[in-house]
Amino acid sequence: MRALTNAFLFFGYVFLAMTVGAFLWRAGLGVGAGAAATFGVLGLLGAAHAIFTGITERKALRAEIGMVREAHRLLADAMEQTQSALGDLATAIEAGALTRTEELTGEVRMLEDLIQQMSISIDQRLKVAPMVAPDSVEARRHQQSNILLKTVHDALTENRVDLYLQPVVTLPQRRTVFYESFTRLRDSSDRVMMPAEYLSIAEGEGLVPAIDNLLLFRCAQIVRRLARQDRKVGVFCNVALSSLGDETFFPQFLAFLSENRDLKEALIFELGQATFDARGAVEARNMAKLADLGFRFSIDKVQTLDLDFNDLQRSDVRFVKVAADLLIEQLLDLDGGTPIPSLRDIQAADFAQLTRRYGIEVIAEKCENERQIVDILELDVAMGQGHLFGQPRAIKEDVLAETDPPADFVRSTLISAEKRRRFA
Repeated sequence: MRALTNAFLFFGYVFLAMTVGAFLWRAGLGVGAGAAATFGVLGLLGAAHAIFTGITERKALRAEIGMVREAHRLLADAMEQTQSALGDLATAIEAGALTRTEELTGEVRMLEDLIQQMSISIDQRLKVAPMVAPDSVEARRHQQSNILLKTVHDALTENRVDLYLQPVVTLPQRRTVFYESFTRLRDSSDRVMMPAEYLSIAEGEGLVPAIDNLLLFRCAQIVRRLARQDRKVGVFCNVALSSLGDETFFPQFLAFLSENRDLKEALIFELGQATFDARGAVEARNMAKLADLGFRFSIDKVQTLDLDFNDLQRSDVRFVKVAADLLIEQLLDLDGGTPIPSLRDIQAADFAQLTRRYGIEVIAEKCENERQIVDILELDVAMGQGHLFGQPRAIKEDVLAETDPPADFVRSTLISAEKRRRFA
């Protein structure tokens, strides 16, 4: 397009120059004057065209140079901003890594300091002589209590807490559908300590939440291991009333379960009947939070069948464990009486159906002989537990190693125990 324009201008300039030359020739100035005028005008027009074109091209070049400079400036600004952002990101990553490292280091040190403080506290308690005669029964009892406390504390801090499982089977098939979990502590000589031996000391010193914490973690790992083997069984996990009301333990307990909601069908939390009846507003509210996550509850150590089934249903209790002898005594050996004083129309064979109407399944526990099973089947009880079906057995060492919790898993409950000890 530009070449065509230049061609038209060239022919225009030639035509104009020839017109001037012809005008002079016609005016009588001669051919020479006309030719000179023609070439002169053509030269002037060519020079003017060259000057005008140069000016235009210089303006365009300056405009292009300005655009290039502006683009370069914008590019430089963008590169500077990118460099600054990368620098800020590198600083943030470095600072974040250092902060996380410091936090982890701080947690480890806190746990170490806490254990050391608790050990010092226990050592000081052992050294304090009671205000009684040294050879008296009270002095010996005080010394034994302190030694037992130190044994329990050492078992927790050194992870000498074992998990025992006892099967819960269907009746009459006797197929394992659940396990009940138990904790057993070992002293420094690896002697197994039964709960009756240490539980009162652990409760008094606020160490029960730490035990429950370890039990919960290991039950969760066992459930996952069984799931990998395609064994769809659940685990009853005992929890103490003090754990449900502990302001330090329970939030951690709830957070752990919130992250593991897939366990809601396999983990059932179990309380004794007396514990369930003694729960306060805080414990009931915390039980409701667990129920909101989909977890269920079980009641064991039942002393009477005259239960508040509406209360059990509201509290998401789905299992009631009753000793086989108690079931037989209160439902079959009646001597003409009614099995449930508050429900006089209920017959013995209707008890299991009654509980199912409230979404509760009865489990006959402490089954010791076959004669009991005959009577239990007559009562339409669908599940049983006891030494007849299997004693509580410790899980294997390799499985136990897999279920070892991280070092800081019981940190919060140990802190809670230490706070109680300080302000006691």
